[in-house]
Amino acid sequence: MTMKALVVGGTGLLGGHAALYLKERGFDVTIAARSAPKAPLLAALPFIELDYIQQCDTARLRGFDALLFCAGQDIRHVDHGRPLEDQWHARNSEAIPRFFAAVRDAGVRRAVMLGSFYPQLAPELIETNAYVRSRHESDVGIRALNEPGFETLTVNAPFVVGHIPGLVNEMFKVYVAFARGDLPDLPVFGPKGGSNFMSVRSLSEALHEALIHGTPGKAYLVGDESLTFAQFFALFFDAVGKPREVPELDQEHPLLPDAVIYTGRGNYARYEPDMSLTYRRNDVAAAIRALAAQY
Repeated sequence: MTMKALVVGGTGLLGGHAALYLKERGFDVTIAARSAPKAPLLAALPFIELDYIQQCDTARLRGFDALLFCAGQDIRHVDHGRPLEDQWHARNSEAIPRFFAAVRDAGVRRAVMLGSFYPQLAPELIETNAYVRSRHESDVGIRALNEPGFETLTVNAPFVVGHIPGLVNEMFKVYVAFARGDLPDLPVFGPKGGSNFMSVRSLSEALHEALIHGTPGKAYLVGDESLTFAQFFALFFDAVGKPREVPELDQEHPLLPDAVIYTGRGNYARYEPDMSLTYRRNDVAAAIRALAAQY
């Protein structure tokens, strides 16, 4: 029997790639977001206009077997006229579990949320960082809904890199331009510190595995390669055919500002995932080569 899956956030890079991957694996996939998809590959999928932050009519959610939730608010989607802490709380801590409850009431049997690695990797940030706290609270909130007949679990990912043909990602587009030398005023260095990274292809494989085989109620920490930020930038220079050493400097970088390094500049978010979900490894460089070719 074909599983009918709703992918919320399915017009963006992570949700869109996962939706296409599920489609390839035989799922009957519908994507949902606040606005229609722009990439041709995503535009070919059934689409529902939906804002998870608003109270949702459960009638629109009926008929699906599974939910893959790849939305949530981060620093890219903020209202500058309202305190960030209030936004994180309202749109992550409160709205996401409320939406999952609506999905449960609509009869969906299994629901997976794509979350952030910070609460599991650096739990001390839950008390000091409002964004990390909101991600933690949304994770705990949706797993608290797990019960017989409505299985919930989370997949918490690090920095993810990759592309969908025809979908422009402005951040990665600028990274490629930087490596090509199109931004000569930007100094070449990486800020001190690092993170775990994984490709969007690896993540889609992990999300598929979670939907099929994941343990209900569990929070999975996934990832692939732990790199310094300098090593990460160097992969872009390699990908455009201009390999060079990228120095590591203890200063803020305009393309990777301190505001988005939640563990703090100078810290290294290194870990080895336990691989209790199955997905490919050592795929970051290949993902960067592929997106560089797109731009």
